[in-house]
Amino acid sequence: MTATILITGASSGFGAATARRFAKSGWRVVGTGRRAERLEALRGEIGDAFVPAVFDVTDEAAMEDALGRLQPPFSQIDLLVNNAGLALGTAPAQESDVADWKTMIATNVTALTVLTHRLLPGLIERRGAIVNLASIASNWPYPGGNVYGGTKAFVQQFTRGLRADLHGTGVRVTSIEPGLCESEFTMVRTGGNQQAYDVLYEGANALQPEDIAETIHWVASQPPHVNINQLELMPVSQSWGPLRVHREP
Repeated sequence: MTATILITGASSGFGAATARRFAKSGWRVVGTGRRAERLEALRGEIGDAFVPAVFDVTDEAAMEDALGRLQPPFSQIDLLVNNAGLALGTAPAQESDVADWKTMIATNVTALTVLTHRLLPGLIERRGAIVNLASIASNWPYPGGNVYGGTKAFVQQFTRGLRADLHGTGVRVTSIEPGLCESEFTMVRTGGNQQAYDVLYEGANALQPEDIAETIHWVASQPPHVNINQLELMPVSQSWGPLRVHREP
């Protein structure tokens, strides 16, 4: 039986790579995003197995409208991948723009929970699955991570809460927590600073969006009785550093 996956933030990065990977395996794919032209390009690449749903995840009315327009079998979601999210800024908390904080919370927390709640009845009925994209920032704080790390810690804990609440329904829930991965994410975070992007990734052999897509596909391909609760991955080049100590002069 062919299954249907809905991927938020499918217009680039992890989301686009995941759409390609699942379509390659014979899944039907619903891809959401704000940029209609990118979703249309993805449909041109993938073909009839892909249906775009154009909306901003923070716009609940637009979300409802787009989901309401989906027709069977694309409206019958078996797997929800909550990928849409962003980080804004790298400044310490005391120098951050509170508007950036609000945008991260609205996108990474509020929108994710609203969409999940909207799709839960169908996922329960179909004994489906949910994959939430968190981050190593869920567990490991770093300077400038402040609210972004907080939102991803929420995603991790929300995933665990869903697992507890969905006990006995057959719905599987997983938190995927990537480390350094080369994608448009960093350009957004730095306000389009190409130099900062280049410095971050030069020689790092970072994870690629295709690595994340393959991981999500592996999680979804496990037998129905197997749930991967949490999966953290980093490139081999990345690990943990020593704790900082500030010394008084």
